[in-house]
Order: sequence, then structure tokens, then C-alpha cells
Amino acid sequence: MTKPGARQYDRSAEDLGNIVALEHVNLGIADQGLATVFYMTGLGLTRDPYMMTSIDNMWVNVGRSQFHLPTMARAQRLRGWVGLVIPDREALLQRLDRVKGMLGDTRFAFAERDDHVAVSCPWGNRILCHEPSARFDGMGLGMAYVEFDVPRGAAGGIAGFYRDVFATGARVEGSAAHVSVGIGQELIFRESDAAPEAYDGHHIQVYVANFSGPYRALVERGLVTEESNQHQYRFQHIADPATGKALFEIEHEVRSLRRPMHARPLVNRNPQQTNRAYVPGRDGWVPEPVIPEMDDPRAEMRRRRFDEAARRVAG
Repeated sequence: MTKPGARQYDRSAEDLGNIVALEHVNLGIADQGLATVFYMTGLGLTRDPYMMTSIDNMWVNVGRSQFHLPTMARAQRLRGWVGLVIPDREALLQRLDRVKGMLGDTRFAFAERDDHVAVSCPWGNRILCHEPSARFDGMGLGMAYVEFDVPRGAAGGIAGFYRDVFATGARVEGSAAHVSVGIGQELIFRESDAAPEAYDGHHIQVYVANFSGPYRALVERGLVTEESNQHQYRFQHIADPATGKALFEIEHEVRSLRRPMHARPLVNRNPQQTNRAYVPGRDGWVPEPVIPEMDDPRAEMRRRRFDEAARRVAG
């Protein structure tokens, strides 16, 4: 029983759905050199030093998530945009300005907006870069959301699909479905009147706690497209839970928490570090606190215990 006068908390704010992490977005690219200039030198992200170290693919770390960028004859385009949290807006703008010359013959562009910097990669993929804020649930560097353009009337069915199949939080706000895919992470499906672009095979990857439940629901609907291995399966169509009608196409890699690479520590560098202005001990990115200190109802008890111990030692 709660003591009278005790502070009350919104415990539901701590709930997390069955999808616990959006781990990566996979986009085929046409040139690893241009990708290096854009993602590492421009955005200030970090190439994974341990995986995919050849010239046919690269994994790019952004906090706890990644971009996977395999080389393809024709680059892929996400039908929407990716929302990143990147600290220090002014430093980001300076980096992007410095790479303009190297990316001049591509679709690279960037522009300042009120609450973000809008960036286009060399192949036209759109990335919105936000500074850390309370909106992103304490994220200091990371992949906060992926937003897709979907047909009119699709948002409600998409939210219902994720609730029914994945048992994760999903709601409709205005004309967009918001799906919880981890702490401070969302998939957003925003209705649009624009003619949809053809799907070219790019994909996202998520980790789920209950792995078999969504699998059974997808099998019942005939939606599983690949039995990858013990720890992974894939599906490609989001279907209306009431009618079975396909609402949107985007391949999902669905992985269990038992996969050995789950929660693998990712290296994130400090992009401000240079050889001409080097600061020892600052090579790695260190997050700045963006969450207020938690309440501590036992602080007074610990203070009294310390004072009593100190008196015993002194006496």
C-alpha cells in the first residue's frame, strides 16, 4: 500500500512493447567512398571497426543502432526519412559544409530547419538530424525513428497490425501511425497523397522479446517470406488485421534476443577530435546527461547511516 503523502508516478510511462530495439536500416549504395564522406566525415558517425571491413559493404554506427550499406549497382531509396539524434548542431553544420565539394555531383544537400537539420545523402535518402532533447527519451546519439510515406487510409490498419501481431505499442495521431520499437524509438507511417515510389528492397531490422508469438501470427496470415535461421525470420507486407489487405511493403528482419549479436557494444567516436587539436582521452563519444536525476527516497537513510559510522570511527 502506498504511504499517504508519497509521491505518485506514472508507471505506464515505463512500459515497453514487445519490439525492444530498432537495430538497423539497410540501404544499398553505389559507392563506398562517397558513403564514407557522407556518413563519417559529414554526419560524424563511426564505421564499425569489427564487422564488414571490406569494400563491398559497411556498417555505420549511430549510438546503439546502425546503417547497413551494401554496394549495389543501383542505390536504394527509403520511401520517407530517417530521424537521427546527433549532438552539437553547429558542429554538424560545419562538417556538412566541408564535404559539399566532395559530394558536388551527387544528390547531397542540407538545410537548417527550426528543430532539425534536413540532409540528403548522395543518392537522395533523406535524414533529419535533431539535437538531444526530452522528446527522444534521453537519447544522446542514435536512430530515433524511421518515417514512411503511406497511402491515405492506411494508418489505422498499420497501427492495428503491430498491436495484433507484435503486441507492441501503436497509436494513430492525426494521419500517422506511431509504433514503439524501443526506448525512444518509433516507426512512423504518415499518410500522403503523393504517388508511392516503387519498393526496391531496402529493409529494417528489429529485436523482439516474444519471438514465437509474432512468428505464429505472421504464419497464420501467410506473411513470412524467409526462414532465415534459429534466431531470425523475415516478412515484407504489413496487412490490415481485419481484412488482410496489404497496406505497405517494407521488409522486416525480426530477430530474437538470444541472437549472439544482440546488444553488441558499438564504437562511437567523438567527431570533434582532430590530429591538430587533439585532446587525450576524448577519442570516444561521451553522452551528455539529458535526463534529470532520479528521486532517491533513501538518501536521508544513507546519510544517517554514514554519520553514525563516522561517529563510531571518531569515538
